[in-house]
Amino acid sequence: MAEEGIDDFALAKRKAARRLGAAETEALPANDEIEAELRDYLALYQADEHPERITELRRLALEAMQEFEQFSPYLTGPVLTGLAGAYAEIDLQLFPESSKEVELFLLDRNIPYEASDEKRYTGDRARAVAVISLSWQGVPLRLSVFDPRDERAALKTSPAGRVAARAGIAEVRSLLEP
Repeated sequence: MAEEGIDDFALAKRKAARRLGAAETEALPANDEIEAELRDYLALYQADEHPERITELRRLALEAMQEFEQFSPYLTGPVLTGLAGAYAEIDLQLFPESSKEVELFLLDRNIPYEASDEKRYTGDRARAVAVISLSWQGVPLRLSVFDPRDERAALKTSPAGRVAARAGIAEVRSLLEP
């Protein structure tokens, strides 16, 4: 994850299992264990550049959040947790009245983007949400567009997964304070 920029724990586990010749169903470490080892690795091998990268990515995330403020943005993923690698994307969750509002917002500002659908989970319920990908000051930015009623819900990345941490503008701003 640290060396190849993978931020999906399940994908990283499958890839590591294949490299080791282990069946993917064999006992694999929990996400918390991987996260702890990843933090140790980053502290040991990227002690200088990693904190600078995280600060820069969070600064860019805050700028994007301020730009999309009318859609109640939240930062989530590796940039928030401090585990973002060299090729990390900034992940924002948005809660507009309609996903078309976000697309019109981008079109009005001549910001090129690509749209797709991805599965997201609220509790044990799965559904497709619009995901808008674009470049924000040279960094990939992914906007997951949710229904406004989901803003107060516990959003997860998988049915059995843990609730995804997220931070609003004030929290991200406080992460950037010395």
